[in-house]
Amino acid sequence: MLTTAGLPLWGRYLLVGGWLLVPLLLGKWDYGLHVLIMVGVYVVLALSLNLVNGMAGQLNLGHAAFFGIGSYITALLMVEKAWPFWATLPLAFVISGMFGLLVGLPALRVSGDYLGIVTLGFGEITRLVLINWIDVTHGPMGVPGIPAPTLFGYAFSSKAAYFYLVTLLAAATWWVMDRLAVSKIGLEMLALKEDERVAQALGINVGRVKLQAFAIGACFAGLAGAFYAVYISFISPDSFLFNDSAVILCMVVLGGMGSVLGSVVGAVILIIAPEGLRFLGSWRMVLYGILLTVMMVRKPSGIWGLERRVRNAIRLTAGG
Repeated sequence: MLTTAGLPLWGRYLLVGGWLLVPLLLGKWDYGLHVLIMVGVYVVLALSLNLVNGMAGQLNLGHAAFFGIGSYITALLMVEKAWPFWATLPLAFVISGMFGLLVGLPALRVSGDYLGIVTLGFGEITRLVLINWIDVTHGPMGVPGIPAPTLFGYAFSSKAAYFYLVTLLAAATWWVMDRLAVSKIGLEMLALKEDERVAQALGINVGRVKLQAFAIGACFAGLAGAFYAVYISFISPDSFLFNDSAVILCMVVLGGMGSVLGSVVGAVILIIAPEGLRFLGSWRMVLYGILLTVMMVRKPSGIWGLERRVRNAIRLTAGG
């Protein structure tokens, strides 16, 4: 696992400073800010899935379901019960985590492709429930009119305000995942990923570690969903499909499985690249697919994957 220790200190300050100045640089270009806000949302999603797939080695193909659960919890509580956004966040976090535990239970008995099928099935079940449980979820019509969050009388009515809010959420998620990567839990997940039987022989409770990975990953996906609901102000079952889970997984793989920084890099590239290729019209997704294919053939470990981890380990060892 690679944390942001691979990034020089000056690089971190430069990255943070430049990012915070983006709204000033873009001015009134709302579309540009919208793209960067979606980058923030998918950074949280990629980091949360990386914990499950990259660090713990558990194949999850239904991560968008937790994203949707968090969105619907916030949307329904704000629209139906007039709850403030900040009060819905803990519930979106906890309830999404509970569903993560539920999905993690099959991981105690199955693994690999079979676990992938289970999580894929959970994602489809969630979508069907959102469509057919009309009395609660409003069915295919979705939930419109989700109010903007307010803080001490200030309403988040501008793209810049949402940009800083999602930046705070993404930074908090990045920090937590960074700390987890070097914690006892993170090391146990790494051992589980490398060899489950060896990890068990070392005294690691592999069942507990699997459930922790699914629960924590789902919690942060729920947070991303809560923000997405108030930002878009309308959600429907079509917003949380298998395609979304596949895109998030691509971000993790492209950045480097198990790499915290790699997940961030993957999310940035896979959100911005399609927008930058819009001038190609319908051919943009063809070129996008070709670039991804070439990238994974030439660097199968991802942009910030194994090679960088080895180089950083050698550098840190030499420096120590």
